[in-house]
Amino acid sequence: MRGYYGYYMDPTYILVLIGAILCMWASFRVNSTFKKYNKVRSRSNLTGAQAAAELLKRQGIYDVQIEHARGNLTDHYDPKAKVLRLSDATYSSTSVAAIGVAAHECGHAIQHNEEYMPLKIRSAIVPLANFGCRFGIPIIVLGLFFGQFLVEIGIWVFALSVLFQIVTLPVEFNASSRAVTLLSDYGILVGEENGQCKKVLKAAALTYVAAAASSILQLLRLILLFGNRRDD
Repeated sequence: MRGYYGYYMDPTYILVLIGAILCMWASFRVNSTFKKYNKVRSRSNLTGAQAAAELLKRQGIYDVQIEHARGNLTDHYDPKAKVLRLSDATYSSTSVAAIGVAAHECGHAIQHNEEYMPLKIRSAIVPLANFGCRFGIPIIVLGLFFGQFLVEIGIWVFALSVLFQIVTLPVEFNASSRAVTLLSDYGILVGEENGQCKKVLKAAALTYVAAAASSILQLLRLILLFGNRRDD
Protein backbone atom coordinates (compact mmCIF):
# COMPACT_ATOMS: atom_id res chain seq x y z
CA MET A 1 0.00 0.00 0.00
CA ARG A 2 1.44 3.33 -1.02
CA GLY A 3 0.81 6.72 0.57
CA TYR A 4 1.55 6.03 4.20
CA TYR A 5 4.64 5.38 6.28
CA GLY A 6 5.87 2.22 7.90
CA TYR A 7 4.99 1.71 11.56
CA TYR A 8 8.49 2.45 12.86
CA MET A 9 9.40 5.09 10.29
CA ASP A 10 6.35 7.31 10.60
CA PRO A 11 7.48 10.94 11.04
CA THR A 12 3.89 12.02 11.71
CA TYR A 13 4.18 10.49 15.19
CA ILE A 14 5.72 13.82 16.15
CA LEU A 15 2.19 15.28 15.94
CA VAL A 16 0.94 12.71 18.46
CA LEU A 17 3.91 13.47 20.70
CA ILE A 18 3.26 17.20 20.57
CA GLY A 19 -0.39 16.63 21.47
CA ALA A 20 0.55 14.37 24.39
CA ILE A 21 3.06 16.92 25.71
CA LEU A 22 0.48 19.71 25.50
CA CYS A 23 -2.06 17.65 27.46
CA MET A 24 0.47 16.68 30.13
CA TRP A 25 1.61 20.28 30.50
CA ALA A 26 -1.98 21.53 30.79
CA SER A 27 -2.79 18.83 33.36
CA PHE A 28 0.25 19.80 35.40
CA ARG A 29 -0.68 23.48 35.26
CA VAL A 30 -4.27 22.98 36.41
CA ASN A 31 -3.30 20.63 39.23
CA SER A 32 -0.44 22.78 40.51
CA THR A 33 -2.46 26.01 40.27
CA PHE A 34 -5.48 24.49 41.99
CA LYS A 35 -3.28 23.03 44.71
CA LYS A 36 -1.65 26.42 45.30
CA TYR A 37 -4.88 28.39 45.66
CA ASN A 38 -6.70 25.58 47.43
CA LYS A 39 -4.55 26.57 50.39
CA VAL A 40 -5.88 30.15 50.30
CA ARG A 41 -9.00 30.46 52.43
CA SER A 42 -11.58 32.90 51.07
CA ARG A 43 -12.63 35.83 53.23
CA SER A 44 -16.29 34.99 52.70
CA ASN A 45 -15.65 31.60 54.35
CA LEU A 46 -18.19 30.02 52.01
CA THR A 47 -17.66 26.46 50.82
CA GLY A 48 -17.76 25.64 47.14
CA ALA A 49 -21.26 24.23 47.57
CA GLN A 50 -22.47 27.28 49.48
CA ALA A 51 -21.00 29.65 46.90
CA ALA A 52 -22.68 27.69 44.11
CA ALA A 53 -26.02 27.80 45.91
CA GLU A 54 -25.68 31.56 46.40
CA LEU A 55 -24.86 32.18 42.75
CA LEU A 56 -27.76 30.07 41.50
CA LYS A 57 -30.18 31.80 43.90
CA ARG A 58 -29.00 35.25 42.81
CA GLN A 59 -29.56 34.23 39.19
CA GLY A 60 -33.09 33.06 39.96
CA ILE A 61 -32.26 29.41 39.27
CA TYR A 62 -34.03 27.15 41.77
CA ASP A 63 -34.38 23.89 39.84
CA VAL A 64 -30.70 22.91 39.84
CA GLN A 65 -29.56 20.53 42.57
CA ILE A 66 -26.07 20.59 44.05
CA GLU A 67 -24.54 17.20 44.84
CA HIS A 68 -21.28 15.91 46.26
CA ALA A 69 -19.39 13.76 43.76
CA ARG A 70 -16.43 11.59 44.64
CA GLY A 71 -13.05 12.23 43.06
CA ASN A 72 -10.62 15.07 42.59
CA LEU A 73 -11.62 17.86 40.20
CA THR A 74 -14.45 15.77 38.77
CA ASP A 75 -16.75 18.79 39.00
CA HIS A 76 -19.35 19.11 36.26
CA TYR A 77 -22.86 20.28 35.44
CA ASP A 78 -25.32 17.71 34.11
CA PRO A 79 -27.85 19.58 31.95
CA LYS A 80 -30.15 16.58 31.51
CA ALA A 81 -30.56 15.96 35.24
CA LYS A 82 -30.08 19.64 36.13
CA VAL A 83 -27.53 18.67 38.75
CA LEU A 84 -24.33 20.46 39.63
CA ARG A 85 -21.85 17.90 40.97
CA LEU A 86 -18.90 19.13 43.01
CA SER A 87 -15.89 16.97 43.80
CA ASP A 88 -14.24 16.21 47.13
CA ALA A 89 -11.78 19.06 46.58
CA THR A 90 -14.53 21.57 45.92
CA TYR A 91 -17.75 20.75 47.75
CA SER A 92 -16.74 21.45 51.36
CA SER A 93 -13.61 23.55 50.81
CA THR A 94 -13.64 27.27 51.62
CA SER A 95 -10.64 28.01 49.41
CA VAL A 96 -10.50 30.51 46.57
CA ALA A 97 -9.78 27.68 44.15
CA ALA A 98 -12.81 25.65 45.24
CA ILE A 99 -15.14 28.62 44.98
CA GLY A 100 -13.77 29.44 41.53
CA VAL A 101 -14.34 25.91 40.22
CA ALA A 102 -17.83 25.76 41.73
CA ALA A 103 -18.68 29.11 40.17
CA HIS A 104 -17.44 27.88 36.79
CA GLU A 105 -19.88 24.97 36.93
CA CYS A 106 -22.60 27.43 37.92
CA GLY A 107 -21.66 29.28 34.75
CA HIS A 108 -22.74 26.21 32.78
CA ALA A 109 -26.02 26.03 34.68
CA ILE A 110 -26.64 29.69 33.86
CA GLN A 111 -25.80 29.03 30.19
CA HIS A 112 -28.32 26.20 30.18
CA ASN A 113 -30.97 28.37 31.82
CA GLU A 114 -30.40 31.12 29.24
CA GLU A 115 -30.24 28.63 26.33
CA TYR A 116 -26.74 29.81 25.43
CA MET A 117 -26.34 28.83 21.79
CA PRO A 118 -22.78 27.37 21.86
CA LEU A 119 -23.86 25.12 24.73
CA LYS A 120 -26.92 23.97 22.78
CA ILE A 121 -24.72 23.22 19.76
CA ARG A 122 -22.25 21.27 21.89
CA SER A 123 -25.03 19.24 23.50
CA ALA A 124 -26.53 18.48 20.10
CA ILE A 125 -23.31 17.07 18.66
CA VAL A 126 -22.38 14.91 21.67
CA PRO A 127 -23.78 11.69 20.07
CA LEU A 128 -21.97 12.45 16.82
CA ALA A 129 -18.74 13.21 18.67
CA ASN A 130 -18.96 9.94 20.61
CA PHE A 131 -19.58 8.05 17.37
CA GLY A 132 -16.61 9.77 15.69
CA CYS A 133 -14.27 9.06 18.59
CA ARG A 134 -15.28 5.41 18.74
CA PHE A 135 -15.58 4.47 15.08
CA GLY A 136 -13.49 6.94 13.07
CA ILE A 137 -10.16 5.10 13.22
CA PRO A 138 -11.69 1.58 12.87
CA ILE A 139 -13.42 2.75 9.68
CA ILE A 140 -10.09 4.08 8.39
CA VAL A 141 -8.44 0.72 9.11
CA LEU A 142 -11.19 -1.08 7.21
CA GLY A 143 -10.63 1.33 4.36
CA LEU A 144 -7.02 0.18 4.04
CA PHE A 145 -8.39 -3.18 2.93
CA PHE A 146 -11.66 -2.31 1.24
CA GLY A 147 -11.08 1.00 -0.49
CA GLN A 148 -10.14 4.65 -0.18
CA PHE A 149 -13.77 5.73 0.05
CA LEU A 150 -13.97 4.11 3.50
CA VAL A 151 -10.74 5.81 4.54
CA GLU A 152 -12.16 9.20 3.65
CA ILE A 153 -15.43 8.42 5.42
CA GLY A 154 -13.44 7.41 8.51
CA ILE A 155 -11.51 10.69 8.48
CA TRP A 156 -14.74 12.67 8.27
CA VAL A 157 -16.26 10.59 11.06
CA PHE A 158 -13.22 11.19 13.28
CA ALA A 159 -13.47 14.91 12.49
CA LEU A 160 -16.79 14.96 14.36
CA SER A 161 -14.94 14.38 17.63
CA VAL A 162 -12.54 17.18 16.76
CA LEU A 163 -15.46 19.51 16.06
CA PHE A 164 -16.79 18.78 19.54
CA GLN A 165 -13.47 19.79 21.11
CA ILE A 166 -13.48 23.06 19.16
CA VAL A 167 -17.09 23.91 20.03
CA THR A 168 -16.31 23.21 23.69
CA LEU A 169 -13.81 26.09 23.87
CA PRO A 170 -16.22 29.07 23.76
CA VAL A 171 -18.56 27.25 26.16
CA GLU A 172 -15.81 26.82 28.75
CA PHE A 173 -14.34 30.31 28.29
CA ASN A 174 -17.77 31.87 28.70
CA ALA A 175 -18.52 29.86 31.86
CA SER A 176 -15.26 31.03 33.41
CA SER A 177 -15.91 34.64 32.42
CA ARG A 178 -19.35 34.49 34.00
CA ALA A 179 -17.90 32.93 37.16
CA VAL A 180 -15.26 35.62 37.67
CA THR A 181 -17.72 38.45 37.05
CA LEU A 182 -20.44 37.11 39.34
CA LEU A 183 -18.09 36.26 42.18
CA SER A 184 -16.77 39.80 42.10
CA ASP A 185 -20.16 41.49 41.65
CA TYR A 186 -21.73 39.58 44.55
CA GLY A 187 -18.73 40.06 46.83
CA ILE A 188 -18.13 36.34 47.29
CA LEU A 189 -14.50 36.92 46.35
CA VAL A 190 -12.86 40.28 47.03
CA GLY A 191 -9.61 42.06 46.26
CA GLU A 192 -6.73 39.83 45.25
CA GLU A 193 -8.98 36.77 45.50
CA ASN A 194 -10.49 37.65 42.14
CA GLY A 195 -7.08 37.58 40.48
CA GLN A 196 -6.29 34.27 42.14
CA CYS A 197 -9.60 32.84 40.91
CA LYS A 198 -8.79 33.96 37.37
CA LYS A 199 -5.49 32.09 37.52
CA VAL A 200 -7.23 28.88 38.59
CA LEU A 201 -9.84 29.10 35.84
CA LYS A 202 -7.27 30.11 33.23
CA ALA A 203 -5.23 27.03 34.08
CA ALA A 204 -8.36 24.89 33.84
CA ALA A 205 -9.15 26.40 30.43
CA LEU A 206 -5.73 25.31 29.18
CA THR A 207 -6.80 21.67 29.51
CA TYR A 208 -9.57 22.26 26.96
CA VAL A 209 -7.22 24.15 24.66
CA ALA A 210 -4.69 21.33 24.88
CA ALA A 211 -7.37 18.69 24.21
CA ALA A 212 -8.58 20.59 21.15
CA ALA A 213 -5.04 21.05 19.85
CA SER A 214 -4.26 17.38 20.40
CA SER A 215 -7.39 16.34 18.50
CA ILE A 216 -6.57 18.67 15.62
CA LEU A 217 -3.03 17.30 15.42
CA GLN A 218 -4.38 13.75 15.38
CA LEU A 219 -6.77 14.64 12.57
CA LEU A 220 -3.93 16.26 10.64
CA ARG A 221 -1.87 13.11 11.08
CA LEU A 222 -4.67 10.95 9.70
CA ILE A 223 -5.04 13.24 6.70
CA LEU A 224 -1.28 13.17 6.03
CA LEU A 225 -1.13 9.40 6.34
CA PHE A 226 -4.27 8.37 4.55
CA GLY A 227 -6.00 11.38 2.99
CA ASN A 228 -4.16 11.21 -0.34
CA ARG A 229 -3.76 7.44 -0.47
CA ARG A 230 -4.79 5.78 -3.69
CA ASP A 231 -5.66 2.13 -4.11
CA ASP A 232 -3.02 0.04 -5.77
